[in-house]
Amino acid sequence: MKKVDLVFIPGPGAGHLVPHVEFAKLLLDRDDRFLVTVLLMDSPFGTSPTPAYTKLLGESSTSIRFINLLPPLDFSPSQEVHKSFEKFMNEYIDCHKTCVKEAIMKHALSRSNSGLLAGLVVDFLCTSMIDVGNELGVPSYLFSPSSAAAIGLLLYLPTRHDEVGREIEEFDGDLVIPSYANPVPSSGLPEVLLNKRGGYTTFMNHGRRIKETKGIIVNTYEELESHAVKSLMNNFDGAPPVYTVGPLIDLKTQSEKLLFDVKERDGIMKWLDDQPDSSVVFLCFGSQGSFGEEQIKEIAFGLEQSEVRFLWSMRKPPPRDQLERPRDYNSDHPQEILPIGFLERTEGIGFVCGWAPQKEVLSHRSIGAFVSHCGWNSILESLWFGVPIVTWPMYAEQQVNAFQMVKDLGLAVELRLGYKVMNGEVLAADEIARAIKCVMETDSVVRKKVREKSEKSRLAVIEGGSSFAAFGRMIEDILRNKVIN
Repeated sequence: MKKVDLVFIPGPGAGHLVPHVEFAKLLLDRDDRFLVTVLLMDSPFGTSPTPAYTKLLGESSTSIRFINLLPPLDFSPSQEVHKSFEKFMNEYIDCHKTCVKEAIMKHALSRSNSGLLAGLVVDFLCTSMIDVGNELGVPSYLFSPSSAAAIGLLLYLPTRHDEVGREIEEFDGDLVIPSYANPVPSSGLPEVLLNKRGGYTTFMNHGRRIKETKGIIVNTYEELESHAVKSLMNNFDGAPPVYTVGPLIDLKTQSEKLLFDVKERDGIMKWLDDQPDSSVVFLCFGSQGSFGEEQIKEIAFGLEQSEVRFLWSMRKPPPRDQLERPRDYNSDHPQEILPIGFLERTEGIGFVCGWAPQKEVLSHRSIGAFVSHCGWNSILESLWFGVPIVTWPMYAEQQVNAFQMVKDLGLAVELRLGYKVMNGEVLAADEIARAIKCVMETDSVVRKKVREKSEKSRLAVIEGGSSFAAFGRMIEDILRNKVIN
Protein backbone atom coordinates (compact mmCIF):
# COMPACT_ATOMS: atom_id res chain seq x y z
CA MET A 1 0.00 0.00 0.00
CA LYS A 2 1.28 3.47 -0.87
CA LYS A 3 1.72 5.70 2.13
CA VAL A 4 0.10 9.11 2.53
CA ASP A 5 2.00 12.26 3.39
CA LEU A 6 1.00 15.01 5.81
CA VAL A 7 2.76 18.35 5.52
CA PHE A 8 3.24 20.19 8.80
CA ILE A 9 3.61 23.98 8.83
CA PRO A 10 4.53 25.12 12.35
CA GLY A 11 4.90 28.73 13.34
CA PRO A 12 8.43 30.06 13.81
CA GLY A 13 10.02 29.30 17.17
CA ALA A 14 10.65 26.28 19.38
CA GLY A 15 7.42 26.79 21.34
CA HIS A 16 5.49 26.01 18.14
CA LEU A 17 7.89 23.58 16.48
CA VAL A 18 8.41 21.12 19.35
CA PRO A 19 4.69 20.32 19.93
CA HIS A 20 4.20 19.92 16.16
CA VAL A 21 7.08 17.47 16.01
CA GLU A 22 5.90 15.56 19.09
CA PHE A 23 2.51 15.23 17.41
CA ALA A 24 4.16 14.05 14.18
CA LYS A 25 6.30 11.49 16.03
CA LEU A 26 3.26 10.11 17.84
CA LEU A 27 1.33 9.91 14.57
CA LEU A 28 4.11 7.87 12.97
CA ASP A 29 4.31 5.60 16.00
CA ARG A 30 0.57 5.01 15.92
CA ASP A 31 0.10 4.34 12.19
CA ASP A 32 2.69 3.30 9.60
CA ARG A 33 0.47 4.44 6.72
CA PHE A 34 1.77 7.99 7.16
CA LEU A 35 4.83 9.96 6.19
CA VAL A 36 5.47 13.46 7.53
CA THR A 37 7.14 16.47 5.93
CA VAL A 38 7.81 19.46 8.22
CA LEU A 39 8.37 22.84 6.56
CA LEU A 40 10.59 25.09 8.66
CA MET A 41 10.53 28.88 8.55
CA ASP A 42 13.60 30.67 9.87
CA SER A 43 12.94 32.58 13.05
CA PRO A 44 12.95 36.34 12.43
CA PHE A 45 14.99 36.56 15.65
CA GLY A 46 18.01 34.88 14.08
CA THR A 47 19.57 32.34 16.45
CA SER A 48 17.48 29.23 16.99
CA PRO A 49 17.89 25.66 18.34
CA THR A 50 16.00 24.38 15.30
CA PRO A 51 18.95 23.07 13.21
CA ALA A 52 20.40 20.83 15.94
CA TYR A 53 16.97 19.66 17.03
CA THR A 54 15.75 18.75 13.55
CA LYS A 55 19.07 17.12 12.65
CA LEU A 56 18.78 14.85 15.69
CA LEU A 57 15.20 13.89 14.83
CA GLY A 58 15.88 13.50 11.12
CA GLU A 59 18.64 11.01 11.88
CA SER A 60 16.34 8.94 14.10
CA SER A 61 13.43 8.48 11.66
CA THR A 62 13.13 7.94 7.91
CA SER A 63 9.41 8.72 8.01
CA ILE A 64 9.79 12.35 9.04
CA ARG A 65 11.59 14.86 6.85
CA PHE A 66 12.47 18.48 7.51
CA ILE A 67 12.59 21.03 4.72
CA ASN A 68 14.14 24.42 5.44
CA LEU A 69 12.31 27.21 3.65
CA LEU A 70 14.41 29.99 2.22
CA PRO A 71 13.41 33.34 3.73
CA PRO A 72 11.69 35.49 1.09
CA LEU A 73 14.11 38.02 -0.32
CA ASP A 74 11.42 40.61 -0.97
CA PHE A 75 9.96 40.63 2.56
CA SER A 76 9.55 44.17 3.80
CA PRO A 77 7.57 44.52 7.05
CA SER A 78 5.17 47.39 7.43
CA GLN A 79 6.14 50.52 9.31
CA GLU A 80 3.93 49.35 12.18
CA VAL A 81 6.22 46.43 13.06
CA HIS A 82 7.31 47.80 16.43
CA LYS A 83 3.77 48.87 17.29
CA SER A 84 2.25 45.46 16.52
CA PHE A 85 4.56 42.49 16.70
CA GLU A 86 1.59 40.25 15.82
CA LYS A 87 1.04 42.12 12.55
CA PHE A 88 4.72 41.75 11.74
CA MET A 89 4.64 37.98 12.39
CA ASN A 90 1.48 37.62 10.32
CA GLU A 91 3.10 39.41 7.38
CA TYR A 92 6.29 37.39 7.82
CA ILE A 93 4.40 34.07 7.74
CA ASP A 94 2.12 35.12 4.86
CA CYS A 95 5.04 35.95 2.61
CA HIS A 96 6.13 32.29 2.78
CA LYS A 97 3.05 31.01 0.91
CA THR A 98 4.75 30.79 -2.47
CA CYS A 99 7.79 28.92 -1.17
CA VAL A 100 5.55 26.62 0.89
CA LYS A 101 3.62 25.65 -2.23
CA GLU A 102 6.83 25.12 -4.17
CA ALA A 103 8.32 22.99 -1.40
CA ILE A 104 5.22 20.80 -1.25
CA MET A 105 5.18 20.27 -5.00
CA LYS A 106 8.92 19.57 -5.12
CA HIS A 107 9.31 17.38 -2.05
CA ALA A 108 6.07 16.10 -0.52
CA LEU A 109 4.47 15.17 -3.85
CA SER A 110 7.59 13.48 -5.17
CA ARG A 111 8.33 10.82 -2.56
CA SER A 112 8.92 7.59 -4.39
CA ASN A 113 6.74 5.46 -2.15
CA SER A 114 4.01 8.01 -1.61
CA GLY A 115 1.22 8.64 -4.03
CA LEU A 116 -1.07 10.74 -1.87
CA LEU A 117 -0.87 14.04 -0.04
CA ALA A 118 -3.36 13.63 2.79
CA GLY A 119 -3.37 17.29 3.79
CA LEU A 120 -1.68 20.18 5.55
CA VAL A 121 -1.37 20.52 9.32
CA VAL A 122 -1.10 24.27 9.94
CA ASP A 123 -0.25 26.09 13.13
CA PHE A 124 -2.94 28.45 14.43
CA LEU A 125 -0.59 31.31 13.51
CA CYS A 126 -0.37 29.99 9.94
CA THR A 127 -4.03 29.96 8.86
CA SER A 128 -3.13 31.76 5.63
CA MET A 129 -1.53 28.48 4.52
CA ILE A 130 -5.07 27.12 4.12
CA ASP A 131 -4.92 28.98 0.78
CA VAL A 132 -2.04 26.73 -0.29
CA GLY A 133 -4.05 23.62 0.61
CA ASN A 134 -6.99 24.93 -1.39
CA GLU A 135 -4.78 25.57 -4.42
CA LEU A 136 -3.42 22.03 -4.21
CA GLY A 137 -6.87 20.53 -3.63
CA VAL A 138 -6.04 19.01 -0.23
CA PRO A 139 -7.69 19.54 3.17
CA SER A 140 -6.10 21.56 5.95
CA TYR A 141 -6.14 20.75 9.67
CA LEU A 142 -5.46 23.25 12.41
CA PHE A 143 -2.91 22.29 15.04
CA SER A 144 -2.89 24.26 18.27
CA PRO A 145 0.13 24.06 20.58
CA SER A 146 -2.01 26.13 22.94
CA SER A 147 -5.15 25.29 24.91
CA ALA A 148 -8.66 24.40 23.78
CA ALA A 149 -9.90 27.46 25.67
CA ALA A 150 -7.54 29.72 23.69
CA ILE A 151 -8.84 28.29 20.40
CA GLY A 152 -12.34 29.04 21.71
CA LEU A 153 -11.23 32.63 22.29
CA LEU A 154 -10.08 32.88 18.65
CA LEU A 155 -13.43 31.53 17.45
CA TYR A 156 -15.25 33.98 19.74
CA LEU A 157 -13.52 37.07 18.31
CA PRO A 158 -15.20 37.15 14.86
CA THR A 159 -18.57 36.17 16.37
CA ARG A 160 -18.39 39.05 18.83
CA HIS A 161 -17.09 41.48 16.19
CA ASP A 162 -19.98 40.68 13.86
CA GLU A 163 -22.38 41.46 16.72
CA VAL A 164 -20.86 44.69 18.10
CA GLY A 165 -18.82 45.91 15.12
CA ARG A 166 -15.72 47.11 17.00
CA GLU A 167 -12.53 46.05 18.75
CA ILE A 168 -12.40 44.96 22.38
CA GLU A 169 -11.67 47.80 24.77
CA GLU A 170 -9.69 47.30 27.96
CA PHE A 171 -12.59 48.56 30.07
CA ASP A 172 -15.43 46.63 28.42
CA GLY A 173 -15.86 44.63 31.63
CA ASP A 174 -16.53 40.92 31.86
CA LEU A 175 -16.85 38.99 28.61
CA VAL A 176 -18.81 35.74 28.38
CA ILE A 177 -16.52 33.60 26.24
CA PRO A 178 -18.00 30.11 25.81
CA SER A 179 -14.71 28.23 26.20
CA TYR A 180 -14.13 29.67 29.70
CA ALA A 181 -16.26 28.57 32.62
CA ASN A 182 -16.19 32.05 34.19
CA PRO A 183 -16.59 35.50 32.61
CA VAL A 184 -13.21 36.86 31.49
CA PRO A 185 -12.43 40.51 32.37
CA SER A 186 -11.51 42.46 29.25
CA SER A 187 -8.67 44.10 31.19
CA GLY A 188 -7.16 40.63 31.69
CA LEU A 189 -7.07 39.71 28.00
CA PRO A 190 -3.71 39.40 26.23
CA GLU A 191 -2.24 42.68 25.10
CA VAL A 192 -2.34 41.44 21.50
CA LEU A 193 -6.15 41.56 21.55
CA LEU A 194 -6.19 45.11 22.90
CA ASN A 195 -3.76 46.32 20.24
CA LYS A 196 -5.74 48.23 17.60
CA ARG A 197 -2.71 48.61 15.32
CA GLY A 198 -2.96 45.06 14.05
CA GLY A 199 -3.00 42.54 16.87
CA TYR A 200 -6.78 42.35 17.31
CA THR A 201 -7.51 42.15 13.59
CA THR A 202 -4.78 39.57 13.02
CA PHE A 203 -6.19 37.15 15.58
CA MET A 204 -9.80 37.80 14.65
CA ASN A 205 -8.93 36.77 11.10
CA HIS A 206 -7.22 33.62 12.39
CA GLY A 207 -10.47 32.85 14.22
CA ARG A 208 -12.50 33.24 11.03
CA ARG A 209 -10.27 30.89 9.07
CA ILE A 210 -10.34 28.08 11.64
CA LYS A 211 -13.79 27.07 10.39
CA GLU A 212 -12.34 26.41 6.94
CA THR A 213 -10.30 23.48 8.23
CA LYS A 214 -11.32 19.81 8.40
CA GLY A 215 -10.39 19.46 12.05
CA ILE A 216 -8.94 21.17 15.12
CA ILE A 217 -6.10 19.22 16.72
CA VAL A 218 -5.30 20.51 20.22
CA ASN A 219 -2.41 19.80 22.57
CA THR A 220 -4.61 19.14 25.59
CA TYR A 221 -6.66 16.38 27.21
CA GLU A 222 -10.33 16.21 28.04
CA GLU A 223 -9.80 15.64 31.77
CA LEU A 224 -7.98 18.97 31.99
CA GLU A 225 -10.20 21.15 29.79
CA SER A 226 -13.55 19.38 29.79
CA HIS A 227 -15.54 22.64 29.69
CA ALA A 228 -13.48 24.17 26.88
CA VAL A 229 -13.49 21.00 24.78
CA LYS A 230 -17.28 20.65 25.07
CA SER A 231 -17.60 24.32 24.15
CA LEU A 232 -15.57 23.86 20.95
CA MET A 233 -17.81 20.98 20.00
CA ASN A 234 -21.13 22.61 20.83
CA ASN A 235 -20.95 26.42 20.97
CA PHE A 236 -19.50 27.50 17.63
CA ASP A 237 -21.64 26.95 14.54
CA GLY A 238 -19.69 25.55 11.64
CA ALA A 239 -16.63 24.62 13.71
CA PRO A 240 -14.88 21.44 12.53
CA PRO A 241 -14.35 18.30 14.66
CA VAL A 242 -12.02 18.62 17.66
CA TYR A 243 -9.28 16.12 18.52
CA THR A 244 -7.54 16.37 21.90
CA VAL A 245 -4.20 14.60 21.47
CA GLY A 246 -2.15 15.88 24.42
CA PRO A 247 -0.25 16.34 26.49
CA LEU A 248 2.51 16.27 23.84
CA ILE A 249 5.75 16.48 25.80
CA ASP A 250 9.21 15.70 24.47
CA LEU A 251 10.31 13.16 27.07
CA LYS A 252 12.41 10.80 24.94
CA THR A 253 14.46 13.10 22.71
CA GLN A 254 14.88 15.71 25.46
CA SER A 255 15.56 18.36 22.85
CA GLU A 256 16.19 21.05 25.44
CA LYS A 257 19.54 19.41 26.26
CA LEU A 258 20.74 20.71 22.89
CA LEU A 259 20.39 24.27 24.17
CA PHE A 260 22.67 24.07 27.18
CA ASP A 261 26.32 23.96 27.96
CA VAL A 262 26.96 20.60 29.65
CA LYS A 263 28.92 22.19 32.49
CA GLU A 264 26.15 24.69 33.26
CA ARG A 265 23.46 21.99 33.09
CA ASP A 266 25.45 19.71 35.40
CA GLY A 267 25.93 22.54 37.87
CA ILE A 268 22.18 23.15 38.08
CA MET A 269 21.32 19.48 38.48
CA LYS A 270 24.05 18.84 41.08
CA TRP A 271 22.74 21.73 43.16
CA LEU A 272 19.21 20.32 42.97
CA ASP A 273 20.50 16.88 43.99
CA ASP A 274 21.70 18.41 47.27
CA GLN A 275 18.31 19.95 48.17
CA PRO A 276 15.53 18.30 50.24
CA ASP A 277 12.50 16.84 48.44
CA SER A 278 9.87 19.37 47.26
CA SER A 279 11.76 22.24 48.89
CA VAL A 280 12.75 24.39 45.88
CA VAL A 281 10.68 26.95 43.98
CA PHE A 282 11.72 27.22 40.32
CA LEU A 283 11.41 30.60 38.58
CA CYS A 284 11.51 30.46 34.78
CA PHE A 285 9.68 32.61 32.21
CA GLY A 286 10.12 30.96 28.83
CA SER A 287 12.32 31.75 25.85
CA GLN A 288 10.89 35.29 25.56
CA GLY A 289 10.55 36.09 29.27
CA SER A 290 12.87 38.65 30.83
CA PHE A 291 12.97 41.49 33.34
CA GLY A 292 14.75 44.78 33.79
CA GLU A 293 16.83 45.79 36.79
CA GLU A 294 14.00 47.19 38.92
CA GLN A 295 11.90 44.03 38.67
CA ILE A 296 14.96 41.79 39.17
CA LYS A 297 15.62 43.48 42.50
CA GLU A 298 11.99 43.05 43.62
CA ILE A 299 12.11 39.34 42.75
CA ALA A 300 15.34 38.98 44.74
CA PHE A 301 13.89 40.72 47.80
CA GLY A 302 10.72 38.63 47.46
CA LEU A 303 12.72 35.41 47.44
CA GLU A 304 14.56 36.50 50.57
CA GLN A 305 11.31 37.38 52.32
CA SER A 306 9.78 34.01 51.42
CA GLU A 307 12.69 32.14 53.07
CA VAL A 308 12.19 29.38 50.48
CA ARG A 309 14.94 27.59 48.55
CA PHE A 310 14.97 28.71 44.93
CA LEU A 311 16.36 28.08 41.45
CA TRP A 312 16.03 31.25 39.37
CA SER A 313 16.48 31.43 35.59
CA MET A 314 17.30 35.12 35.21
CA ARG A 315 17.34 36.77 31.77
CA LYS A 316 17.51 40.34 30.50
CA PRO A 317 15.39 42.04 27.82
CA PRO A 318 16.78 42.70 24.33
CA PRO A 319 17.60 46.29 23.40
CA ARG A 320 14.46 48.38 22.91
CA ASP A 321 12.86 48.15 19.45
CA GLN A 322 15.11 45.27 18.40
CA LEU A 323 13.65 41.91 17.34
CA GLU A 324 15.96 39.73 19.40
CA ARG A 325 15.52 37.06 22.03
CA PRO A 326 16.24 37.83 25.68
CA ARG A 327 19.77 37.02 26.76
CA ASP A 328 21.33 35.70 29.95
CA TYR A 329 22.77 38.21 32.37
CA ASN A 330 26.50 37.70 32.63
CA SER A 331 26.60 34.49 34.63
CA ASP A 332 30.02 35.34 36.07
CA HIS A 333 28.86 38.65 37.48
CA PRO A 334 25.14 38.43 38.40
CA GLN A 335 25.81 40.72 41.37
CA GLU A 336 25.94 43.58 38.88
CA ILE A 337 22.15 43.48 38.61
CA LEU A 338 21.12 41.83 41.91
CA PRO A 339 20.78 43.67 45.24
CA ILE A 340 24.04 44.15 47.10
CA GLY A 341 24.79 41.12 49.25
CA PHE A 342 21.92 39.01 47.84
CA LEU A 343 24.12 36.15 46.65
CA GLU A 344 25.98 36.04 49.95
CA ARG A 345 22.78 36.07 52.03
CA THR A 346 21.18 33.29 49.96
CA GLU A 347 24.26 31.12 49.56
CA GLY A 348 23.33 27.46 49.95
CA ILE A 349 19.57 28.01 49.61
CA GLY A 350 19.46 29.71 46.21
CA PHE A 351 20.89 29.21 42.71
CA VAL A 352 20.81 31.89 39.99
CA CYS A 353 21.37 30.74 36.40
CA GLY A 354 20.61 31.68 32.79
CA TRP A 355 18.31 29.63 30.58
CA ALA A 356 17.54 26.39 32.49
CA PRO A 357 16.63 22.87 31.24
CA GLN A 358 13.00 23.24 32.24
CA LYS A 359 11.63 19.70 31.86
CA GLU A 360 14.64 18.17 33.57
CA VAL A 361 14.27 20.64 36.44
CA LEU A 362 10.52 20.15 36.82
CA SER A 363 10.98 16.37 36.97
CA HIS A 364 13.51 16.64 39.81
CA ARG A 365 12.39 15.42 43.24
CA SER A 366 13.54 18.65 44.96
CA ILE A 367 11.20 20.97 43.00
CA GLY A 368 8.11 21.97 44.96
CA ALA A 369 6.65 24.81 42.86
CA PHE A 370 7.06 26.74 39.62
CA VAL A 371 6.76 30.52 39.15
CA SER A 372 5.86 30.57 35.48
CA HIS A 373 4.88 32.81 32.58
CA CYS A 374 2.06 30.31 31.90
CA GLY A 375 2.97 29.33 28.39
CA TRP A 376 0.85 26.30 27.49
CA ASN A 377 3.83 23.98 27.03
CA SER A 378 5.07 24.96 30.49
CA ILE A 379 1.64 24.38 32.02
CA LEU A 380 1.40 20.89 30.52
CA GLU A 381 4.90 20.04 31.70
CA SER A 382 4.23 21.26 35.25
CA LEU A 383 1.01 19.25 35.43
CA TRP A 384 2.72 16.15 34.01
CA PHE A 385 5.34 16.30 36.76
CA GLY A 386 2.84 17.32 39.46
CA VAL A 387 4.37 20.75 40.21
CA PRO A 388 1.94 23.57 41.15
CA ILE A 389 2.31 26.95 39.43
CA VAL A 390 2.41 30.57 40.55
CA THR A 391 1.03 32.64 37.66
CA TRP A 392 3.10 35.47 36.19
CA PRO A 393 1.84 35.77 32.57
CA MET A 394 3.77 38.05 30.26
CA TYR A 395 2.85 37.87 26.55
CA ALA A 396 0.89 35.98 23.85
CA GLU A 397 -2.13 34.13 25.31
CA GLN A 398 -0.54 33.67 28.74
CA GLN A 399 -2.96 36.00 30.57
CA VAL A 400 -5.96 33.84 29.68
CA ASN A 401 -3.95 30.68 30.41
CA ALA A 402 -3.33 32.05 33.89
CA PHE A 403 -7.00 33.00 34.27
CA GLN A 404 -8.08 29.51 33.28
CA MET A 405 -5.61 27.82 35.62
CA VAL A 406 -6.63 29.92 38.63
CA LYS A 407 -10.32 30.76 38.13
CA ASP A 408 -11.67 27.92 35.98
CA LEU A 409 -9.53 24.98 37.09
CA GLY A 410 -8.13 25.84 40.53
CA LEU A 411 -4.73 24.44 39.53
CA ALA A 412 -2.50 27.44 40.24
CA VAL A 413 -1.81 30.15 42.80
CA GLU A 414 -2.43 33.68 41.59
CA LEU A 415 0.41 36.16 41.64
CA ARG A 416 -1.05 38.13 38.75
CA LEU A 417 -3.49 37.27 35.97
CA GLY A 418 -3.53 40.41 33.86
CA TYR A 419 0.12 41.44 34.17
CA LYS A 420 1.14 43.59 31.17
CA VAL A 421 4.87 43.44 30.59
CA MET A 422 4.77 46.23 27.97
CA ASN A 423 3.24 48.67 30.48
CA GLY A 424 6.40 48.64 32.60
CA GLU A 425 4.48 47.24 35.59
CA VAL A 426 6.70 46.15 38.50
CA LEU A 427 5.47 43.58 41.03
CA ALA A 428 6.48 44.26 44.62
CA ALA A 429 8.64 41.94 46.70
CA ASP A 430 6.00 41.31 49.38
CA GLU A 431 3.45 40.28 46.73
CA ILE A 432 5.95 37.82 45.23
CA ALA A 433 6.89 36.42 48.64
CA ARG A 434 3.25 35.94 49.61
CA ALA A 435 2.47 33.90 46.48
CA ILE A 436 5.57 31.74 46.89
CA LYS A 437 4.76 30.97 50.52
CA CYS A 438 1.20 30.06 49.52
CA VAL A 439 2.18 27.65 46.72
CA MET A 440 4.76 25.89 48.92
CA GLU A 441 2.17 24.85 51.51
CA THR A 442 2.41 21.07 51.53
CA ASP A 443 -1.26 20.36 52.24
CA SER A 444 -2.86 22.97 49.96
CA VAL A 445 -5.92 22.24 47.82
CA VAL A 446 -4.04 23.40 44.71
CA ARG A 447 -1.22 20.92 45.33
CA LYS A 448 -3.69 18.07 45.75
CA LYS A 449 -5.54 18.99 42.53
CA VAL A 450 -2.28 19.20 40.59
CA ARG A 451 -1.29 15.71 41.74
CA GLU A 452 -4.66 14.39 40.52
CA LYS A 453 -4.29 16.08 37.12
CA SER A 454 -0.75 14.72 36.83
CA GLU A 455 -2.07 11.18 37.10
CA LYS A 456 -4.87 11.89 34.61
CA SER A 457 -2.48 13.43 32.08
CA ARG A 458 -0.46 10.22 32.04
CA LEU A 459 -3.56 8.05 31.72
CA ALA A 460 -4.94 10.16 28.84
CA VAL A 461 -2.14 9.21 26.43
CA ILE A 462 -2.03 5.44 26.98
CA GLU A 463 -4.31 2.87 25.39
CA GLY A 464 -7.82 3.34 26.74
CA GLY A 465 -7.20 7.01 27.56
CA SER A 466 -9.16 9.94 26.15
CA SER A 467 -6.32 11.38 24.05
CA PHE A 468 -5.35 7.93 22.74
CA ALA A 469 -8.94 7.41 21.54
CA ALA A 470 -9.20 10.91 20.03
CA PHE A 471 -5.95 10.29 18.16
CA GLY A 472 -7.42 7.15 16.61
CA ARG A 473 -10.56 9.00 15.48
CA MET A 474 -8.42 11.74 13.97
CA ILE A 475 -6.34 9.24 11.96
CA GLU A 476 -9.38 7.59 10.46
CA ASP A 477 -11.00 10.94 9.66
CA ILE A 478 -7.85 12.19 7.89
CA LEU A 479 -7.70 9.06 5.75
CA ARG A 480 -11.45 9.22 5.05
CA ASN A 481 -11.27 12.90 4.05
CA LYS A 482 -8.47 12.12 1.64
CA VAL A 483 -10.49 9.34 0.00
CA ILE A 484 -13.52 11.64 -0.33
CA ASN A 485 -11.38 14.47 -1.75
